[in-house]
Amino acid sequence: MHNVRQVVDDLYWIGYNDHRTHLFESIHPIPEGVSYNSYVLLDEKTVLFDTVEWDFCREFLENLEYVLDGRPLDYIVINHWEPDHAASLQEVLLRHPESEVISTEKGFYFMTQFGFKADKRITVDSGDTLSTGKHEFAFVKIPMVHWPEPMVTLDTTNGVLFSADAFGSFKALDGKLFADEVDFDKDWLSEARRYYTNIVGKYGPHVQQVLAAAAKLPIKILCPLHGPIWRENLGYILDKYDKWSSYTPEDNGVMIVYGSMYGNTANAAQLLASEIVKRGHTDVTVWDVAETHCSYLISEAFRVGHIILASPTYNLGVFPPMKDFLNDMVALNVQQRTVGILENGTWAPNSGLEMRKIIDQMFEMYYLNAEVSFMSSVDKNGKKAIEDLADAVIESVKKQA
Repeated sequence: MHNVRQVVDDLYWIGYNDHRTHLFESIHPIPEGVSYNSYVLLDEKTVLFDTVEWDFCREFLENLEYVLDGRPLDYIVINHWEPDHAASLQEVLLRHPESEVISTEKGFYFMTQFGFKADKRITVDSGDTLSTGKHEFAFVKIPMVHWPEPMVTLDTTNGVLFSADAFGSFKALDGKLFADEVDFDKDWLSEARRYYTNIVGKYGPHVQQVLAAAAKLPIKILCPLHGPIWRENLGYILDKYDKWSSYTPEDNGVMIVYGSMYGNTANAAQLLASEIVKRGHTDVTVWDVAETHCSYLISEAFRVGHIILASPTYNLGVFPPMKDFLNDMVALNVQQRTVGILENGTWAPNSGLEMRKIIDQMFEMYYLNAEVSFMSSVDKNGKKAIEDLADAVIESVKKQA
C-alpha cells in the first residue's frame, strides 16, 4: 500500500522510513532508523526529485506510481548521486523511459561509475533554470557538501529548496514529515547534529559558502534527503548549521572522554565531573571511549566548548580507542576547542604527551593551564591535581560565557 504525504500544493513526499538498516554507510549506528526522502511535483510537466536506497525500491515505486496516477514522468532531478538517493534510478527509467534525467556534469560522471544508464540527459550548471509550467526551478551546485557533485534545486515559484544532504538528520520520520510536528530540540536535535558532524562536518568552509548563498535566496521550505521538512522557523536550523559549519561551540558545555582498562582512569574522570559540577557548572557529560561509538563522541565534540581527555598509557602511547577518537577529530576538522589532559600510567605515564601530538594537528585548539598525571590510581596528590583542573575548567568556562 502506498504511503505518501502532501508537502505543498502539487508537491508530494514519496520516500521511505528505514528501520532495518543498523549502520548508516556501514559505519554509524542508527538505532532510531533513517528516512530516504524523495519528492514528486505534479505540474504541466511532472518531476521526480531523487530516489531511495535500493532495498526500499519496491515501496518507493508503488508511491511513485500512485502519485503519478497514470501520467508520464517528464523529468528526474538527481541532486546527489550517493546510492542511498540514486540507487533506484534505473528501475524508474525502466518504467518511465520517457523521462529526462537532470544533474550536473560531475553527477553524470558518477552515474556511469555506478553503472547506471540514462539516454536522455540534461546537464545543468549553477544559474541554469527549468520551467515545468507554473513552476520555475533554479539549480545551484554545492561541491563538497559533502561529495564533489551535489547540487540543490530551488523552486522559485514557492520557495521550496530541495537541499540534497544539507539540513538532513538520522532518525526515521514515522509519519511526522515536518519539523514542526515534533519536539525537534528534545527529540531530533542530537541526531541532526550527529548526522551533520559525522557526514558533512569535515567540509565546514564549503557549507559556510552555501549558507551565504542561501541567505540571498527566497527560501521558504527546506526539503532535505534525510529527516524532516522545514516549513517553519527556518532560522533555527540555519543557526545550528552556521555554528556547526563554523566550528563554533553550540553550548558552553564540558565533555569528559575517558578510556580505562581497570577502572582507575574512569574513577578519575568521574571525580573531575563531580568537582566541576560542585563548582556550579552542570553542563557536563562523561563518555567511555571504549563503549561509545565514535559518531556520538564527534557530535558532542561539536556541541561543547571544552573537551577533557583522560587516557591510560598503553604500550607507551595512547589507549587505542582514545587514539581512534582523536584521529576522527582530526579527520572531521574539529577545531576551536579548549582541551584538558588527564593521563595515567603504572610505570611511565606518557599518554598526555602522545595525545598532544595528535591534538596539535587540529586548528585553534587551546590547552587548559592545569593537567593531571597520576600513577595507576588517584592518590591525594592526584585528587589535588583533579581539583586544580576543575578550577581551570570553571575559569575557562566563565571566560567563554
